Amino acid sequence: MIFKSSLAVLAVAGLTGCAAVDVAEYRAEKPAFDLARYFNGTVDGWGMFQDRSGKVVRRFTVRIDARWDGDTGTLDEHFEYADGEKQNRVWKLVKKGDRYEGTAADVVGTGSGIAAGNAFNLKYVLALPVDGKVWEMDMDDWMYMIDEQTVLNRTTMTKFGFRVGDVTLSFRKR
Repeated sequence: MIFKSSLAVLAVAGLTGCAAVDVAEYRAEKPAFDLARYFNGTVDGWGMFQDRSGKVVRRFTVRIDARWDGDTGTLDEHFEYADGEKQNRVWKLVKKGDRYEGTAADVVGTGSGIAAGNAFNLKYVLALPVDGKVWEMDMDDWMYMIDEQTVLNRTTMTKFGFRVGDVTLSFRKR
């Protein structure tokens, strides 16, 4: 009986350890993160990708040229990696209340986002070329507004439910 109870407690602890943070927990945090206001104009970013061991594998800068037409935003991202590679991604975001839908050429289907307080969470699947193959990576993207010019971003990448690595970014609005 004690053994079965211990197993039940461990199972519940394991499940709650995997529970995701609800963006609503940030509802009262200030300043409020208004994506259309922040991502309007030019935003600069500095970031890195760390593999699952924590090793920094890639560093990069990004310039985002952003504009909104009503509830539709275009974020034109220009990446430059430390090894000289350049990459471009154009996001189309559509605001629907406190929720957003996002698409880009290398995003599989449509991403789903929600904003609350100073936080924004966007989940999507990224088609990522790796060694001549394309891997579909699950992306859990969190942004936190620190002040009117600064946003910190942390993205967890997973494949088949296993963490592959993390992207960390700092954004600064011009």
